[in-house]
Amino acid sequence: MKRFSQSNTIQRLPDQFFAELVKKLNHYQKKGHDTVNLGQGNPDQPTPDHIVHSLQTAAEKPVYHKYPPFQGFDFLKEAVATYYKRHYNVELDPGSEIAIMPGSKTGLVELSQCFLDPGDIALVPDPGYPDYWSGVALAGGEMNSMPLREENDFLPDYGELDKETLEKSKLMFLNYPNNPTAALANQQFFEETIELAEENDICVVHDFAYGAIGYDGEKPLSFMQVPGAKNVGVEIYTMSKTYNMAGWRVAFAVGNPSVIEALEKIQDHYFCSLFGGLQEASATALLDSQECVEELTATYEKRRNVFVGGLEKLGYEVMPCKGSFFVWMKTPEGYSSQTFADELLEKVGLFVAPGVGFGTYGEGYVRIGLNNSEDTLKDALQRFDKFKNNE
Repeated sequence: MKRFSQSNTIQRLPDQFFAELVKKLNHYQKKGHDTVNLGQGNPDQPTPDHIVHSLQTAAEKPVYHKYPPFQGFDFLKEAVATYYKRHYNVELDPGSEIAIMPGSKTGLVELSQCFLDPGDIALVPDPGYPDYWSGVALAGGEMNSMPLREENDFLPDYGELDKETLEKSKLMFLNYPNNPTAALANQQFFEETIELAEENDICVVHDFAYGAIGYDGEKPLSFMQVPGAKNVGVEIYTMSKTYNMAGWRVAFAVGNPSVIEALEKIQDHYFCSLFGGLQEASATALLDSQECVEELTATYEKRRNVFVGGLEKLGYEVMPCKGSFFVWMKTPEGYSSQTFADELLEKVGLFVAPGVGFGTYGEGYVRIGLNNSEDTLKDALQRFDKFKNNE
């Protein structure tokens, strides 16, 4: 069969880390092995009933059977503005400071295409969400890693960025609560970020995917809450984690009008917005009672307490889990992140994500998801125990 040569753009793309992970797990399961999947960030709970019912009702409305407005229905943008005012006391102009997107991954990739030319630099957290790399590659830009180290609470140290790098930098990606380290950012760090961005004309992109999931009574801070944030960048929020709507593919960006304008312009060429029923159901989620979100966060916190406590009793070293639904665990002495992940799968059927898949500074760790029932997590603890006793 004839094989057509791919464009340079496609050849620049890295392998999709999560796609390769799932392929590996599927291959192992097809052999009939009993496995526990702790390697993905896929919410395990169903979407709350009132949101599902909203979609079911909306699907019957003929107005949504036509093409939606290119940049989304005004009612969803207004719902986003109301949500940010209620939860973060942040004022947003629905007409110029909010963009609707088919999933946050889409927007994160598009932003590099909007603001990077070949040779421009994007500052990227290491370890970090691998799809930041995808957008940079598609744009022909360059990446400069910002190490996230335990001794600095998994926040980048801007003092490590030299003048030449800052002069060429056009974008900075941040993500708190953090995937994969489960760390939180504080006000002082965001203030330092804004000052750096102002001085160097860098657009900050804060990926707030896990914004609703904070523990021990600490609510994660929105970048937009910090004075000056809107002037230097945007925040990306997804319905996936807060409302268990991962398969619905609905997200939005809020913040700097020039960034929103660029996002909407590129999306005018890629998409014709989202099905109106999805937009109405998303507005319902944002505006109705948030009791379901509180219950979800409480569920994850209880799982965290059971699982992290169990790992520590077994002698494993776990980083402080302050937000998101991940656990960032050090690999035992003598293992790389990949060899540890491989042996867990082969010997006890535990599937975890090797930290090196999130960047060079992810080496020495594995990422574990709390997207399983307590019973399943207790089963996983027994497997960790069995592994440790049979090393």
